[in-house]
Amino acid sequence: MLSDTIAAISTAVGEAGIAVIRVSGPASIAEVDNIFRSKTKLTEAESHTVHYGHIVDPEHGERVEEVLVTVMRAPRSFTTEDVVEISTHGGVISVKRVMDLLLQQDIRLAEPGEFTKRAFLNGRIDLSQAEAVIDLIRSKSDRAFSVALKQVEGQLSDQIQKLRHTLVETLAHIEVNIDYPEHDVESLTAEFIKEKSTEVMRGITKLLKTAEQGKILREGITTAIVGRPNVGKSSLLNALAHTNRAIVTDIPGTTRDVIEEFVTINNIPLKLLDTAGIRETMDVVERIGVERSKHAVTEADLILLVLNGSEPLHEDELELMEQIRGRQSIVIMNKMDLPQQLDKDVLLRYYPEDLIVPMSVKTQEGVDALEAAISQLFFSGSIETADLTYVSNVRHIALLKKAYKSLQDAYDAAEQLIPIDMIQIDVRLAWEQLGEIIGDTASESLLDQIFSQFCLGK
Repeated sequence: MLSDTIAAISTAVGEAGIAVIRVSGPASIAEVDNIFRSKTKLTEAESHTVHYGHIVDPEHGERVEEVLVTVMRAPRSFTTEDVVEISTHGGVISVKRVMDLLLQQDIRLAEPGEFTKRAFLNGRIDLSQAEAVIDLIRSKSDRAFSVALKQVEGQLSDQIQKLRHTLVETLAHIEVNIDYPEHDVESLTAEFIKEKSTEVMRGITKLLKTAEQGKILREGITTAIVGRPNVGKSSLLNALAHTNRAIVTDIPGTTRDVIEEFVTINNIPLKLLDTAGIRETMDVVERIGVERSKHAVTEADLILLVLNGSEPLHEDELELMEQIRGRQSIVIMNKMDLPQQLDKDVLLRYYPEDLIVPMSVKTQEGVDALEAAISQLFFSGSIETADLTYVSNVRHIALLKKAYKSLQDAYDAAEQLIPIDMIQIDVRLAWEQLGEIIGDTASESLLDQIFSQFCLGK
């Protein structure tokens, strides 16, 4: 497959200033040269140079598009192959005409993620760096972008390689003692295994400490806004999203379905779910909305319980507080611009003071306090990205936990002075599990699954 020359559109389809088509493979320069007319032949062009000209239909001699063509010769390219990037006018028709001519040459359409897959297979990046490319594209906040960029640059890879190097030293020591048992003192070897296992487990623990925060930065916090009708749920969503996303009226039951909106608060991405007001109702459609609201509550990472501060607590609200007790949740005492009737002492039986936020969505009072409460709840008030390696990928987290378990088994076995050839199995398993993170021991099916998540031109 790596002997094929591939092409795909690398920019979003639609109207734009320019569009970019990427071509990669051994024949990329020669094949593009077949349809490119300029003062300079691409086959004679130096690497990393840009050339103005026209794409021409070789069969009819018709000029198809005015373009800029960038030549990048192997191995100094993203895929480490010869790469040509064609910058055309943005627009569906212009890009289609150029792509049609390319595919008439000895070039095939790239599969999703195939450019990044080639970069991995050709050794330019490892698997964790390749997966970070997806995170970079999908980042929903500046800090999520910074974390992904550090992983693309190999920060996580370096940490994993250091841990694996320690395990290689351990395996080499075990191998020597298996081959030359007459020179081995079994108790000393067991102590060496325990020491090295502890060292690597300590490194894994340090990485896993960032896992929850890293996963939040990568995927966002699913946040359900819940409460009785007309307490200000939709107004809160609109205030946080800085747009009139949800319809707001004084009529109870206006919101009948779950409305989703992505926002970023203090560089924390939130997937806000504005839910239907929870109450008993005879309206069939509204009842379905209430059921969906209850389901959203069970699935949410964070619950924002909105109460009307100008009214006494309702039985439905007390029942709801009982249901979400122990969950990550914040109480919002809305409508603070009106005379207050809500008894805060009752709330304090369920929530600490710092998770009760007085607000007036109407006047925007208290929005900053809510943002601070969310940040405090999930990140102890701040997110550090300068020197910290965040583990954000679910696959990486699972493999780190498996490797830790394998090393714990090796440590326990060494403690019991079990024969070292048996302990070797657990140490090697941990080495392989860490290797799967960076792709050294990944299966072909896993690679296909990962790269299929990429867009076509990446």
